[in-house]
Amino acid sequence: LETTVNLPFLTADATGPKHLNIRITRAKLESMIEDLIQRTLTPVKKALADANKTAADIQEVVLVGGSTRIPLVLETVKKFFGKEPHKGVNPDEVVALGAAVQAGVLSGDVKEMVLLDVTPLSLGVETLGGVMTVMIPRNTTIPTRKEETYSTADDNQTQVEIHVLQGERAEAKQNRTLGRFKLSDIMPAPRGMPKIKVTFDIDANGILSVSAKDEATGKDTAITITSNSGLSDTDIERMVQEAAANEEEDKKRRAAVENRNKADQLCYGVEKALGELKDKAPADKIADIEGKVASLRSAIEASDDAGIVSGMAALEAAMGEIAQSAYGASGAAPGAQGAAAGASAGGDDDVIDAEFEETE
Repeated sequence: LETTVNLPFLTADATGPKHLNIRITRAKLESMIEDLIQRTLTPVKKALADANKTAADIQEVVLVGGSTRIPLVLETVKKFFGKEPHKGVNPDEVVALGAAVQAGVLSGDVKEMVLLDVTPLSLGVETLGGVMTVMIPRNTTIPTRKEETYSTADDNQTQVEIHVLQGERAEAKQNRTLGRFKLSDIMPAPRGMPKIKVTFDIDANGILSVSAKDEATGKDTAITITSNSGLSDTDIERMVQEAAANEEEDKKRRAAVENRNKADQLCYGVEKALGELKDKAPADKIADIEGKVASLRSAIEASDDAGIVSGMAALEAAMGEIAQSAYGASGAAPGAQGAAAGASAGGDDDVIDAEFEETE
């Protein structure tokens, strides 16, 4: 099998216009494009992995674009999915037909069909330690809505900044900033006590609304982001690949930040517990624990991960001993023993304590 390719007036030089007129066989064409066809399977495999599906789970394969009529493309698709591609839609028209249906859905004229889009990258907020806490994971079907309750990082904190992020990295600074806004006039209270409900809402048009509400005062504020992506497919793929390449390092960084936050919470709980233990425990034991708290805070300040781990173990052991000494083996001091176990300052299990730092 062969055909003639005739492309007149491709270019020109001093001698006149240049034309292309060659005969090409099917075998030659397939040898020239085979590597390109194989490369198209890479995003297909990634899409399946993101959806936790296998090729066998796919019911129909719709091909898009006139080049999908090439026999080698059809053979490759059939081999990969184990089934013939769907032939009921003209590949030259399929995108336009889909756009028309989506227009009908959005206008309300088409009611019996729903076309679902997904978020190309994860969306979240920056929390204590400079990490990104994901609210809406990548590839979540939209429209979607997610709520999470956070709290404060400092005593009597009256203002928090909500830093809205997009990306797949653990550190907030390595992701894309979509917006920032502040929630003020929070009722002064010990850290971990205020409940700040943060809501992410993406509508069918992909418009992202983020709101924050102090549940004690009812005060709220919000931001609307009309384009939660604004990135090209190339940019999105680059960000996903960077996240994959740095996955192990990001896990270590997130674990280190979480450990520092846990250590800080332990110090805070111990300091509160010492107030009720001072009249019930020997002064030298109290002084020893205060020294261990100071050492642990120094390790936190220096980001000394090994020092944090050993400091937490030493402080928890010392608190266990002093609690037994002060109250006996029956464990009648939940405040002190709770501090030894790294108990949080907040009260409810569904509140993520000490997440938002105060802003100036």
